[in-house]
Amino acid sequence: MGQRSAPQHNDPHDVPVEAVFAALADPVRLAIVRQLAESEDWSRACGSFDVPVGKAGLSHHFTVLREAGLVEQRDAGARRVNRLRRDEVEQSFPGLWGLTLGQPSASSSSSSLPPLASR
Repeated sequence: MGQRSAPQHNDPHDVPVEAVFAALADPVRLAIVRQLAESEDWSRACGSFDVPVGKAGLSHHFTVLREAGLVEQRDAGARRVNRLRRDEVEQSFPGLWGLTLGQPSASSSSSSLPPLASR
């Protein structure tokens, strides 16, 4: 049995914001991102996520997340483990994780914007 190739990753700086939003618009990918956010870096293998897709579908969703610069993967023996690219994505898209995960980011401040009703 041949060895699989190492996953290719895009730098979030090189990814258009539309690709990031498209990746996060899918409920399965959003579930993966949220589950990764609750986990230690490199602690989750691809098959450990609670999502309603098979192995091929899961592989596709991780490819989309990698291409969007949101997730990094590496091989650890027979397992492929994952981490959310928190810092890199926050530098490229300040506030994205706060919006996606429902957590305020250090770079966002609600006091800098007027209330919606007055705009």
